Amino acid sequence: MTEAVADDPSTTAQDGPAPIRLGTRASRLAVAQSQDVADRLAKASGRPVELVTVTSEGDTNRASLASLGGTGVFASALREALVADEVDVLVHSLKDLPTAPYPGLTIGAVPKRADARDVLVARNGATVETLPEGAKVGTGSPRRVAQLKADRPDLDVVDIRGNIDTRLARVDDDLDAVVLAAAGLGRIGRLDAATELLDLGFWPSAPGQGALAVEIRADETDRNLLAALRKIEHAPTRLTVTAEREVLAKLEAGCSAPIGATAVVDAEMLLVSATVYSPDGSEYRTASHAAVLDGSAQDRLDDAVSVAGRVAAELLENGAAELADLPGTAGPGSDEPDSGYTAGPGLATPAE
Repeated sequence: MTEAVADDPSTTAQDGPAPIRLGTRASRLAVAQSQDVADRLAKASGRPVELVTVTSEGDTNRASLASLGGTGVFASALREALVADEVDVLVHSLKDLPTAPYPGLTIGAVPKRADARDVLVARNGATVETLPEGAKVGTGSPRRVAQLKADRPDLDVVDIRGNIDTRLARVDDDLDAVVLAAAGLGRIGRLDAATELLDLGFWPSAPGQGALAVEIRADETDRNLLAALRKIEHAPTRLTVTAEREVLAKLEAGCSAPIGATAVVDAEMLLVSATVYSPDGSEYRTASHAAVLDGSAQDRLDDAVSVAGRVAAELLENGAAELADLPGTAGPGSDEPDSGYTAGPGLATPAE
């Protein structure tokens, strides 16, 4: 039997290792991605991990995401449960997480990113190009609406809500196609439903799409849990999603704004590109910048924030705020590192 260690909450005298309580939404996708992280944490920590389901306003209110204040509505109830010590960790789709820090919480780990692309799921194997004129295409994302309209102004783009299975079912009912995230389809084993994978060059996806965030309390003292988080951290993913989300933050835009961003690391060079669209897709602004990566994990994150600031500043200089009705005001110092981005608790040298 494992002896309890007084200052280590990961052990108990009576029952062996204390389970790690992982908070998740109850949807099929949320449970699938949370279970994946749970399995990794269990292997890394040597402790059982139990899923604790939490219901958010986004799960019960069927209004459009834009009217609810964006996809951050899915995170609020989970975060309240973490602050209240009802769970030990949370798993979020990073694209759904607001860029503003939440008091008392921090991102403890960012596992390796899945496919960041969007996909089209259409009747008769159609692609965006071969959809019939006036075809009805469903999406709940203003960014995807703008991108579809930019490429095919004739399409009838329909605002939809619901889980992945609900959206897929509508392709056989009242819609000709839907646009979804490749990562989400992959995580529930339905990627075979995709009829076209949309290239990130013309169809940049939401900042952080395809990545997961494992959130913990900022004052977490469970040494076993912190060590396990270091093992599942993927430094290149944290770097790229930090850059993408910093563009969003500098533009002062919500996670449902018509903005696509892509960051990649190639031969120690970080390349960051972002596009801001008018809601109807008739106009857009794009900016790209790069930085040579060097130094510690924190130095590299600072570089990511700096280059993202330059991207946002150029977009604003070229009228992106007026185009998409954004409040962003990145000014002369906008390329300076934001001290709010850190390598995470104990993650100064995260695993590759």
